[in-house]
Amino acid sequence: MPIPTRAAVVESGGAPFTLADVQLDEPGPYEAVVRMVATGLCHTDLGVASGGLSFPLPGVLGHEGAGVVEAVGPAVTGVAPGDHVVLSFTSCGACGNCNGGHPAYCATWLPLNLIGGRRADGSSTISRDGETLGGHFFGQSSFAERALVDERSLVKVDPEVPLASIAPLGCGVQTGVGAVWNVLKPGTGSTIVVLGAGAVGLSAVMAAALTPATTIVAVDRVGERLSLARELGATHTVNAGEEDLGEALAAITGGRGADGVVETTGNVTVLRQGVDALGARGTLVVVGAPPFGTEVSLDVNGLLGGKRIVGLTLGDAETQAFIPALVDLVKAGRLPLHRLISTYPFADIDQAVRDMGAGKAIKPVLTF
Repeated sequence: MPIPTRAAVVESGGAPFTLADVQLDEPGPYEAVVRMVATGLCHTDLGVASGGLSFPLPGVLGHEGAGVVEAVGPAVTGVAPGDHVVLSFTSCGACGNCNGGHPAYCATWLPLNLIGGRRADGSSTISRDGETLGGHFFGQSSFAERALVDERSLVKVDPEVPLASIAPLGCGVQTGVGAVWNVLKPGTGSTIVVLGAGAVGLSAVMAAALTPATTIVAVDRVGERLSLARELGATHTVNAGEEDLGEALAAITGGRGADGVVETTGNVTVLRQGVDALGARGTLVVVGAPPFGTEVSLDVNGLLGGKRIVGLTLGDAETQAFIPALVDLVKAGRLPLHRLISTYPFADIDQAVRDMGAGKAIKPVLTF
């Protein structure tokens, strides 16, 4: 039997989120029904809601969910009713990258998570008044009181940790942390530069502070966010609205350049400045996503000193090990994620969207 619930539906590109009664399909063999407790709001949700990606609308978004398992399909083995879970992206579990521990680069990642709106077999997970809606967003569509979730999106977590405090781990936080830990892997005395002090960038700053890096530079145009970056572990800050970024980074690094740069802004001018700021054998991680088709020009000779530019999806994380480790750090107070979070009742989702767009909220979390 279909499962009734209430969800925030986007009717068309650019339309607001509207609360509506919807029906979830019965869980398939490898799916679970999760009662949502909290879900983060991410720029990816806003990009899809604006019509910037070809996700089928009307639809239900949301991909940083956290909740309690209510029911499981007959083939689910990793979780049981009553378990606390953080929801992340899904993957096929069978391709070379999935088998190699890199499910964020699954061969079917785009249709399964971002643009398909359906299960892998083409069936719908959500309907309204008998009409199918776009769903299965990141295997979860968690802007709803209940979500029908792929088993591979489910990560069992410590029930002692409040779910509203860890919902953002499923996307934004693991992306920023993974950029540092899984790609840059700072050595002793490294210099790490983080371009953009939003949720992903500040997560990268916190991650860098837990490594042997001794110089951590946060760059932004908002003074309050730079002050917060200092409190979270940045040793230096640069206000790009007041200083020349290249000159400031050259001064901080003594002209040697950075060992690692995390680019979170999606601005290709900033990306180019980050590449130019790299030292010999330095690596820039591209996290920020501009519109599809965006290109950037580079000084080819400037790359010959061993510079690397690496694109990144979701921190290149294997979620079943990575997210519980982050939960342990949150619980111990070593990853102060609460400093980024502003909570809103689910019914106030549009206020959360406005506050995020205005820069008033770094990481809105909707609570149920």
